[in-house]
Amino acid sequence: MINNRSLIIVGGLAAAAWLASNSLYVVDETERAVKLRFGEVIEENIQPGLHFKVPVTQTVRKFDTRVLTLDTEPSRYLTLEQKAVIVDSYVKWQVVNPTRYYEATAGDEMMATRLIQPRVDESLRNEFGRLDLQQIIAERRDDLMTGPADDLDALMREELGVAIVDIRVKRIDLPEDVSSAVYDRMRSEREREAREWRAQGQEEAERIRANADRRRQVLLAQATERSETLRGEGDAEAAAIFSEAYSRDEEFFTFWRSLNAYRDSFEGDGNMLVLDPTSDFFRYLKSAVPQGQE
Repeated sequence: MINNRSLIIVGGLAAAAWLASNSLYVVDETERAVKLRFGEVIEENIQPGLHFKVPVTQTVRKFDTRVLTLDTEPSRYLTLEQKAVIVDSYVKWQVVNPTRYYEATAGDEMMATRLIQPRVDESLRNEFGRLDLQQIIAERRDDLMTGPADDLDALMREELGVAIVDIRVKRIDLPEDVSSAVYDRMRSEREREAREWRAQGQEEAERIRANADRRRQVLLAQATERSETLRGEGDAEAAAIFSEAYSRDEEFFTFWRSLNAYRDSFEGDGNMLVLDPTSDFFRYLKSAVPQGQE
């Protein structure tokens, strides 16, 4: 009797444990879930926490809602001018609608990536097909992928219940023949720009040189005018001083000018001057020398 009661208690506890383990479930912070009854979704987007389900008839599917990475293989695309480029890219995606995601992929992440990849490839093909090679080289990669990411995000939300968080280009390579052509064209473009800059520099240099020469001529003319003015003022002032001094002793300055004239006349060697002892020169000398010192 005791053994039967113990067995019943143990059996009841085991049944309760089984019921609890199959009735309660936990959704993690990084997950979202849907509740199914015989494969049909009866509760959508179950949030993190402890939840209840009916054993046997109801099941729960959990999905990782963290941002996942799909690293695609390098693909060859044609530009607007039919030039080939080899693009290596990757996609960041995230489950945002668990019900739609389950219906489209049965919750299989590998199937989701197989559905996303061709869409990404098509989007990039269209984007590179509308740009020429110069635009692809010149534009920033982040700006280049903004349009495709936005368009693909709206489409994937509707079709798969996933968001395309970002599309990033890791590398853009050119085939060897295209690389050579691009290099030659870039070199020609840089040489043309160099010639233009050189021509502009020479033109600017000539303009600066002409301005400097013109300024120099103006300054020289102003300086010459100023010097002539100062010289004239100095000559006038000197003439006034000489005139005043001459008026004080006219006879002396007449003699002084005579001496200057003689000095200028006898600058060289071997010159001789013959004077009359009765001339004004000797007469002035006699009057200028004190008596008793002749």
